[in-house]
Amino acid sequence: MRDVAERAGVTKQTVSNVVTGRVPVRPDTEARVRTAIAELGYTPNLVARSLATGTTMTVGLFVPTVASSFYSAVVEEVENVLEEHGYHLLLCTTRQDGERARRHLAGLTSRLVDALLIAGDQDLIDHLPLLTDARFPVALCAWETEAPDTLPVVTIDYEQAGQLAGEHLRSLGHTRVAVLASLPAHARRLDGFRRALPGAQVFASPSPTADGGFTAANAALAADPEITAFFATHDILALGALEAARLAGRSVPGDLSVVGHDDIAEVRHTHPALTTVAIPSREMARQAATLLLHAIADGRPPHGTLHLLQPSLIIRSSTGRRGSTG
Repeated sequence: MRDVAERAGVTKQTVSNVVTGRVPVRPDTEARVRTAIAELGYTPNLVARSLATGTTMTVGLFVPTVASSFYSAVVEEVENVLEEHGYHLLLCTTRQDGERARRHLAGLTSRLVDALLIAGDQDLIDHLPLLTDARFPVALCAWETEAPDTLPVVTIDYEQAGQLAGEHLRSLGHTRVAVLASLPAHARRLDGFRRALPGAQVFASPSPTADGGFTAANAALAADPEITAFFATHDILALGALEAARLAGRSVPGDLSVVGHDDIAEVRHTHPALTTVAIPSREMARQAATLLLHAIADGRPPHGTLHLLQPSLIIRSSTGRRGSTG
């Protein structure tokens, strides 16, 4: 830093102000400093900066998995926001293991991060008390179960998402409908769906995978061969349902309509392409990360507010009117 200051003809404090961005610097001065940094190949010592300032320029992020395209999109968008503001991402995955989630959460509260974002309530709802004494801002996103009113939540109106799916199938004349659900995780989607189609039968998926959807769909068809439509509470389950329909000799959408939830990239290229309820996952992630950065800048925890983003129905070729092919 001393060498950079000498080459740019400024003080070490000015170099620090340029590097951290915490104090405004005149544009011509900043340009000289950045030129000197580039010429000398200067890289700030992040450990030293952390000890000196009490900050790490790092935000922690919890997700259940990165194998899901939904959560990978959340991770990417959070990282985009952090990079735009000079922050780094510390990623933890729970892998649907409650004990692993507890260990990570307990370890992170004693680690030097400037804020924490928890995406998805799987495996974590019982461990939030560990954050009571956290010395950094915490926010929740993609949260579907009841959230504590002490923490800010940026999430989706999941009940509205389920209702959109139900209203769509009802408008097409479907009354004998099965819901293929990951329970209890997707209970709010189910509640919303039942507002539109209260008589829907529910078949729990044994796992949040295409195989789980396949198993649940087969169980539904065996229980009621007259079913004319499926609503899968996750697009991955819908992929299994499409395969189950094919093997059962049911044409989609002629004999059986299928609606998913999430609008992950894979379902745009299925045959037929999947009708689904799209949720603004990237916008949700961006809002949540921005909320935390504001809290860091303000030097106080964010308020326990609830921000609900609205889903939208994407109609493709996997749904049609009941009995449309006779």
